[in-house]
Amino acid sequence: MAYYRYSDSNYYRPSSFGGFQYFPPVIKTLLISNVAVFAATLFFGLFRIGEYSIETFILETFALFPLGSGFQLWQLFTYLFMHGGLMHLLFNMIALWMFGMELENVWGSRKFLTYYLACGIGAGLSNLLIAPLFTVPGPTVGASGAIYGVLIAFGMMFPTRPIFLYFLLPIQARYFVLMYIALELYAGVTGTSDGVAHFAHLGGAAVGFAYMLLDRRQNTIENFWTRTVGRMKTDQRVNEFSYQKKNVTDAKYRDVGNDSEAANQRQIDEILDKISQSGYKSLTEAEKKLLFDASKRMN
Repeated sequence: MAYYRYSDSNYYRPSSFGGFQYFPPVIKTLLISNVAVFAATLFFGLFRIGEYSIETFILETFALFPLGSGFQLWQLFTYLFMHGGLMHLLFNMIALWMFGMELENVWGSRKFLTYYLACGIGAGLSNLLIAPLFTVPGPTVGASGAIYGVLIAFGMMFPTRPIFLYFLLPIQARYFVLMYIALELYAGVTGTSDGVAHFAHLGGAAVGFAYMLLDRRQNTIENFWTRTVGRMKTDQRVNEFSYQKKNVTDAKYRDVGNDSEAANQRQIDEILDKISQSGYKSLTEAEKKLLFDASKRMN
């Protein structure tokens, strides 16, 4: 469904069914900020103060260093926006967009950003605390740990969604995720010296998995509570009106076509605003049905 809305401020919002956006706000901001930081690092790398490179200063300040070897608390956040090369940046940003786009549309921007940062910080802590048990870690940069968390969430939410491996071989998302996690676990435990922070990847995936389990449990409890309270309210209304005896008269006919269409349009606008703020998953069954009926009328 293509939906367009204009207002006094000349606001234009195209969207497909359910308000789906190909570049939702958080994904767009992360893409721009990662590219901007990479470009700025390259630019300032052209300058030196005496014999001291400004690029070296940026790396020593914002990359994630091991404990006792230059670690600073803010590095758990800043290392997520730094990358070791153009291909490193390119593959991370493509993966972030491919797997994160749908998550943000379903969850809403606030929840997706919370999840992404939690996975990124968890990946950094794993690299600080667990990686030294198997290898000698060095400075770490890149959003890969957070993106592995995004990959876990995508695999759990859309397990049968086909992913084309090397753009040729279709494989279900759940198997794709399991394969990557198995490879990372093997490389991390065997101490493969390939310059990749495998335990950062595994840490981001582990935090994402734990987050998803807690989120599912919370949703289950909330849905159970909502259904229980709903049944109680229904029973109360039945008991309240079962013994009331009132005269019933026929309602008078009134042409409410225009009023009904205007009210329906307002409801659709409110539903789309709700999707933009909290994601499609936040809609009630009645709101989803109203949006679906509206799409059928427009098509």
